[in-house]
Amino acid sequence: MCITYLDFIRFHVKRHPNEMGVEEIRAYLSHLATKNNVAASTQNVALSALLFLYRQVLKVNLPDIENIERARRSRRVPVVFTRGEVEQVLSRASGIHHLILSLLYGTGMRLSECLSLRVKDLDFERLEVTVRDGKGERDRRTMLPRKLVPALHRQLEYARRMHRLDLEEGFGEVEMPYALARKYPNAAKEWGWQYVFPAAHRSKDPPHGTGRAASSARARCSTRHEKSRTRSRYS
Repeated sequence: MCITYLDFIRFHVKRHPNEMGVEEIRAYLSHLATKNNVAASTQNVALSALLFLYRQVLKVNLPDIENIERARRSRRVPVVFTRGEVEQVLSRASGIHHLILSLLYGTGMRLSECLSLRVKDLDFERLEVTVRDGKGERDRRTMLPRKLVPALHRQLEYARRMHRLDLEEGFGEVEMPYALARKYPNAAKEWGWQYVFPAAHRSKDPPHGTGRAASSARARCSTRHEKSRTRSRYS
């Protein structure tokens, strides 16, 4: 946001935002599209930032901004592996890496979503996987390939053994949504909340000092699990 504000002010030769309004915003956004060739998403972010500045900070009630020169959305065709290429990649992986890659291919999950799976998110009876707080901060269900069920059961057996050892040593807690952790203090040790793919080492500074470290990919998305929207969906 700060970069947008500074760029907006520079574009209008350092005029104060209080001295400007709809016309200046329209001119700036059109400039982004026609001269800077920014992506449509970048232009939308700039519009949202400026609306927030005027309506929430400066308390200026701006009307709807129309007739903006819109940035063109990318129409590039995504690069997709052929089935043969996928088989070549999978043939070079083994163990847990093969299982994770197979899940990504078979379910359409992102890597961070796969590494964030909890035991309770797997439904073997319906052959479904529940993805929590995925793209657009939405939950969704996706199909679970039947051929991956045996490998997933083996992975869960490994995770359960690790969990039991942790409990015996006074550990065994995982990261929990804040509201649920307060409402159910012991839930962090329950099997259903454990990660399907736990880290192989304990964190030196986990949420409660008693858990296992998240992988780097899971750590990048861990803040999403703290959002109130996610907390309510887990309840």
